[in-house]
Amino acid sequence: MEILLTYLHTPWLDTPLWAWLAFLAVVAILLVLDLGVLHREEREIGVRESLLLSSGYIGIALAFGAWVWWYMGPQSGIEYYTGFLIEKSLSMDNVFVIAMIFGFLGIPRVYQHRVLFWGILGVIVMRAALIGVGAALVQNFSWVLYLFGAFLVITGIKMWLAAEHVPDMGSNPVLRFLRRHLRVTNELHGNAFFVSQPDAQGKLVRYATPLFLALAMVEIVDLVFAVDSVPAIFAITNDPFIVYTSNIFAILGLRALYFALAAMIHRFHYLKYALALVLVFIGTKIFLVNFIGKFPPAVSLGITFGLIAGGVVVSLWKTRGQRLLQQG
Repeated sequence: MEILLTYLHTPWLDTPLWAWLAFLAVVAILLVLDLGVLHREEREIGVRESLLLSSGYIGIALAFGAWVWWYMGPQSGIEYYTGFLIEKSLSMDNVFVIAMIFGFLGIPRVYQHRVLFWGILGVIVMRAALIGVGAALVQNFSWVLYLFGAFLVITGIKMWLAAEHVPDMGSNPVLRFLRRHLRVTNELHGNAFFVSQPDAQGKLVRYATPLFLALAMVEIVDLVFAVDSVPAIFAITNDPFIVYTSNIFAILGLRALYFALAAMIHRFHYLKYALALVLVFIGTKIFLVNFIGKFPPAVSLGITFGLIAGGVVVSLWKTRGQRLLQQG
């Protein structure tokens, strides 16, 4: 028992192993409850259920942040909340693209939760790999932070300039690559990702369904958006535990909130401009450290929150009177 306790208190990436295991246990419990209890049967998820479920996820994330504050100190707590807010906000743009994928592939609402659930498992692994690489680079090459900063500024400018652009899913190179290299059915087969069907010679072969294409596209979209969000949170803190936990909790909650956001994403158009300013601010403050010193975590959180809140308020005001979109 003493050996086990010693092992559990051994630091792993500067945080005791038991803290990592406790976090992963919470995530596993949430996923089991989500798929095994709340959504055991395939059914449509309404806006009200989406909001209630998301509220639960946000409550758990905020409670975890309170524990980080208590156990690791106020600075770590503020950094966690800042990372959570940034990831949550940046992922809202992700929702818009995912909704386009579902619409283009004709995925009905009743099967969308299945895609999002299995997609989150891939996100947990991909984010761990990206954050691990990022932490190693920052620890061994401090100048990498300046590359992150420049990348964030450029990305923010591009996001501002492309805010009015609507992606063309039909010409998406990844989707075209998948269709060329996979046997894909023309129609859905319930909630199956793969089915066996006879080919032209009558031999049974494995076919992917449009539901699998949706899952693959969602995973790729998550990877693309992670390229923005991971450098953004490393600009806030270098602690891998805070970076990873804030990222995953934000994504878990966003998956639950998807069905409500997808119905009213058109009302958050101006949020893209606010997110662009957030990226520019985070990237710029890396370069300002040498001139004015490091920004206090509370100031970074306040500016980030103010920009995002401003984007939400302006969006809701400009689009007042518009009705919810019908998804499906």
